[in-house]
Amino acid sequence: MDSDSIECVSSVDGMDEEATSLPHRSSFKPHGAAVVAPATSVHELLECPVCTNSMYPPIHQCQNGHTLCSTCKMRVQNRCPTCRQELGDIRCLALEKVAESLELPCKYYALGCPEIFPYYSKLTHEAQCNYRPYNCPYAGSECSAVGDIPFLITHLRDDHKVDMHTGCTFNHRYVKSNPREVENATWMLTVFNCFGHYFCLHFEAFQLGMAPVYMAFLRFMGDENEARNFSYSLEVGANGRKLIWEGTPRSIRDGHRKVRDSHDGLIIQRNMALFFSGGDRKGLKLRVIGRIWKEQQNSDAGVCMPKHCS
Repeated sequence: MDSDSIECVSSVDGMDEEATSLPHRSSFKPHGAAVVAPATSVHELLECPVCTNSMYPPIHQCQNGHTLCSTCKMRVQNRCPTCRQELGDIRCLALEKVAESLELPCKYYALGCPEIFPYYSKLTHEAQCNYRPYNCPYAGSECSAVGDIPFLITHLRDDHKVDMHTGCTFNHRYVKSNPREVENATWMLTVFNCFGHYFCLHFEAFQLGMAPVYMAFLRFMGDENEARNFSYSLEVGANGRKLIWEGTPRSIRDGHRKVRDSHDGLIIQRNMALFFSGGDRKGLKLRVIGRIWKEQQNSDAGVCMPKHCS
């Protein structure tokens, strides 16, 4: 990210400029049926000694009965990592049968998932589990941090020094002294606390085909199903012209590059952005006005009605 040459000045309507207070992380207490952790002895039997992941068919074993998963069998060049005997093509059918009879909690049970699945169904569920950790939404660096939303909010504020604001409307200004030098750039992320949820505002410059463009879009810090409860608008304009975008924020489950490459946001061609900046059109001074609202179901009419911030 070109942090030295890109200035971002923001103001948010009717709100405190200080960082928002963060919710305290609370320990999870499952409701309803009790969730039992996997039995240690059986779980250890099904753990590959090389990668330590759970093993799924085909489970291989050497002549001495040491087991490992099919992926690691190729990595160890057909030699048992425990006794160094040749592995051959012996399947551990007994262990596969034991695994077939097991029902285990989702591996995210400590994060709140109450579900229990047959051993061979766990992987499918865990890939889409709503309780699985989120990746850091920060753009402009390959950050490997993962965690729940309260953790990521603290991480963004303390480690990435992201601007935190409270409010559902904003008035954000993006500045660049020589925008023609910028072909691919990411401005500093901004996070908004609105309706008890967090939203990430992104602004980027990139090449769309042969044309240099700017793009602004919003991502929701939560799952896609929750994101559908909200809508947002982005607006840029000057000199009697205006561009307006309205849409549903994408979940941070979708990486910022995936959202950008799908063009799901307000896209402004560079010449138009410079026109909106006024003056001699040599510097970018683009003001983005935005609003977030919650779609509220009207039970009488059967339609969604927008709910605005009070």
